[in-house]
Amino acid sequence: MTDRIAEIRAEAEQAIAAATDTHGLEEVRIQYLGRKAELPNLLRNVAELPAAERAATGKAANEARKALEAAIEQRAEQLAAAELDQRLERDRVDITLDGDPVPQLGHLHLITQTQREIEDVFIGLGFNVAEGPEVETVYYNFDALNFDSTHPSRLMTDTFYVQPTDDIFDPSARLLRVHTSPVQIRAMEQQPPPIYIVIPGRVYRPDNDATHTPQFHQMEGLAVDTDITLGDLQGTLLTFARAIFGDERQVRLRPHFFPFTEPSVEVDVSCFNCVGGVTAEGERCGLCKGEGWIEILGAGMVDPNVFGYVRRNGYDPERVQGFAFGMGIERIAMLKHGVPDLRLIYDNDVRFLEQFG
Repeated sequence: MTDRIAEIRAEAEQAIAAATDTHGLEEVRIQYLGRKAELPNLLRNVAELPAAERAATGKAANEARKALEAAIEQRAEQLAAAELDQRLERDRVDITLDGDPVPQLGHLHLITQTQREIEDVFIGLGFNVAEGPEVETVYYNFDALNFDSTHPSRLMTDTFYVQPTDDIFDPSARLLRVHTSPVQIRAMEQQPPPIYIVIPGRVYRPDNDATHTPQFHQMEGLAVDTDITLGDLQGTLLTFARAIFGDERQVRLRPHFFPFTEPSVEVDVSCFNCVGGVTAEGERCGLCKGEGWIEILGAGMVDPNVFGYVRRNGYDPERVQGFAFGMGIERIAMLKHGVPDLRLIYDNDVRFLEQFG
């Protein structure tokens, strides 16, 4: 399969280089990257391949797609410039010509860029993308995720309830979801195992400081199958960390507690700004605070109690196991791009945003 991907990439690169105008280039793009093209279909069908082939095929297809998109963009700029020169030569007095400088086109916001980059990594590993409602019920947001009745996040001071209620334990009470985890339950209700999904989306908590905002974005993941172990979780997150932060990264799992996983872990990535907490200048690293590790997400094995809420859909805790993880998309963006204050991402200052075009 990887050989065929290499053939497609080589053929497409030749066709891109041979395109003589933007119209012809667009036809090349549709031929190799369009909805019905072979390469995108390979990416969409990675999950159907044998387990031993998924990672290599997904990675190769993903890299080929990104390389072709970059080549098309570069060639499009060249052809557009040449065509503009030709038009100017034909019409030397052009009163409709844009002013100088030509207005720049916009680009995807940093959060959208980071979300899509994370999605690409997990799609390459055979995961599908799932979504769910932002206005949730207490049942899906807390109860079915094994939250204890005394958990502080249930309080009205810690969660945005859509309507004031005297009974915050009412399963039907509605609120703005505090995480994307409710989609795990909804997805398992709709699909029997095995299931491999990542869940991006907005979540809401009443926090506001340099590292928290009332509305932010999460990416959660869920994998349920037979014989899944904590080692599978660690290997998956290692692949993710290296794809986002560099091939030299390592991950570390530390014991923690989350209501919906058992055992639960905090996951750290080795610092990409220093070695052992010391920078190249011999100073204590400010990014990892001299620890050599940076916390990036929480994870763990799905608690059997959670499977109890979807047992009738085939999730018998005696037969299946699974892992789940969750990360803040803003945090990943801040770490990767060195953003010092989360609020900068939302201030809409063009001077800041245009750095990530």
